[in-house]
Amino acid sequence: MADDATDDVGDSVDSDDVADSFAAAVPGDDADGRATSDDSGDSDGQADASDSDDDSYAGVFGAFPYAFRSSGSYLFKSYALVGGFLALAVALLFGLSVVVLLGATAGAPGGSFSFSRAFFIFVGLTVVAPLLAPILFVARRHRRGVSTARYDATLAALGYLFVGSLYVAGIISTPAEQQELVTGTFAPVVEFLYGLPRLAGLVPPLAVAVLIVLAGRRSA
Repeated sequence: MADDATDDVGDSVDSDDVADSFAAAVPGDDADGRATSDDSGDSDGQADASDSDDDSYAGVFGAFPYAFRSSGSYLFKSYALVGGFLALAVALLFGLSVVVLLGATAGAPGGSFSFSRAFFIFVGLTVVAPLLAPILFVARRHRRGVSTARYDATLAALGYLFVGSLYVAGIISTPAEQQELVTGTFAPVVEFLYGLPRLAGLVPPLAVAVLIVLAGRRSA
């Protein structure tokens, strides 16, 4: 009878039941699985957020690093640095000039002085805007995922061409009393530019600015 009782106890306390009970009491594997799943979900969410940040930019200042980072054209990368620096320098120069002009004409009556102020500000914007346009166009195209290295390089070349056109405009608009005698290979070209009317100095920058707009709006 003692043997029968022992067998009954052995049958009632089965080893598999003990193992199952222990596993339920110490859920280490399940906790690790849930932790791993949670960590994976968090990392995926962070990766998605990072990708979202890389695919967007905020404002004009955010467009510069975004376009520089996204473009595969070394020509455009160089223009993003040069054009950004020139745009900042021109903006500061015209800003200080406007402050000086406003201070000098603060007590003057309206009319011609008001027109001079407005025209001065307009000239500053027409110089800065084409310098920024290639960078903004490229940033917008890359954000939409439709830009190419050829498109970026074309905008960069036009940006450099606009910088050159500003130099040509400066030569054309030089007053006669400030013109210097030029010698060398480019002397005939400079003399020709000196001979043009001063208002003709507006033509090269405006022509290149129109080309930038047309190239920027075409399909990549």
